[in-house]
Amino acid sequence: MPDARLSRLADLAVNLGANVQPGQIVGVTAQIGEEEAARAVAESAYRRGAKFVDVWFFDPWIKAARIRHAPDDTLDFVPEWYGQRLLALGDERSARISFSGPTAPGLMDDLDQARVGRDQLPFLKEVNRIVNARTTNWNGIACPKRAWAKLVFPDLDEDAAYERLWERIEHVLRLDEADPIAAWEARMEVLNGSADRLTERRFDSLHLEGPGTDVTIGLFPSGIWWAADFETVDGIRHLPNLPTEEVFTTPDPARTEGHVTATRPLVLRDGTIIRDLAVRFEAGRAVQIDATTGVDALRGLCAMDEGASRLGEVALVDREGRIGPLDTVFYDTLVDENAASHIAFGSGFAFLLDDDDKARVNTSGTHIDFMIGSNELDVTGITRDGERVPVLRDGSWQI
Repeated sequence: MPDARLSRLADLAVNLGANVQPGQIVGVTAQIGEEEAARAVAESAYRRGAKFVDVWFFDPWIKAARIRHAPDDTLDFVPEWYGQRLLALGDERSARISFSGPTAPGLMDDLDQARVGRDQLPFLKEVNRIVNARTTNWNGIACPKRAWAKLVFPDLDEDAAYERLWERIEHVLRLDEADPIAAWEARMEVLNGSADRLTERRFDSLHLEGPGTDVTIGLFPSGIWWAADFETVDGIRHLPNLPTEEVFTTPDPARTEGHVTATRPLVLRDGTIIRDLAVRFEAGRAVQIDATTGVDALRGLCAMDEGASRLGEVALVDREGRIGPLDTVFYDTLVDENAASHIAFGSGFAFLLDDDDKARVNTSGTHIDFMIGSNELDVTGITRDGERVPVLRDGSWQI
């Protein structure tokens, strides 16, 4: 029998996150180490009335073998049928569920980081296409693993670390509430309200200033702000990220100036950890990327296409969420990005823009979020007339 906690987590992903509909195909993306989670999602999805659950597993140890031995000029090759599966899920109007949290932390540490950066897997560029087309109702959910727990709580033994991580994840997923869905609905009402107020202001740009960060990010005239509360083209509401505490928009990829310093480590999808990240932007492009670990991997990803070194997202996080107050570095982008305001290299969200601006959205084949926020980060909106309006101060909304 699966862990009862895992069953509750799967039910949250299926019933609220992806909002699986009777008769839908459900595509599950998992890594080796997440087999039990995939099985729990399949159980929940079939109880919900799913037509078929299709599970695709990625093995990071096989990727490590590729990085060690494959010819250099093959490392950016991705079999076309990988992407075709995703596009087919969109064509079939399927649901999609995946899990976050590293399964093999440190696996790539001793490998050539420039070669690691050449291989984007398990990320697939087709994800950006179906997200922007809104053809699938999808969800990514934080899911505890023992290897992840030891990374977060290295001073505890394996069992104690695993239990501590479960306590933290249940809390940030609101699974410690009598009615987690009602708790999420209340939080989403707040986040949607924050997004609406930001949209009403129609700022021309944002100025973010804090320790190690002084950057101005230009916004599109038609851009709207959004919480992670989506609807497919067929009207199926879903929450793509659990947990979520952010409101976000798509910035103008040509109008970022200044420098930023990450406030939390960035963990790539293959488990590579980028520590002490600092980036300098000119005319929208990252012209300098430095870090104490993993920098060559990130530089490689940011060189994969013209938009990979430009921004596709800016997201603001207030201090009222459940993650930041825990003062825990989770080494997982999904969780850590919802503890602090963040920006993302790569693809933007065209559905947040009117037709006049969509042609200029970042269409990179990658999307990499990293955290630059804290309660010390001041966020100021700048109007088209040059007026400066406080937006976030000490982690609290000013509008």
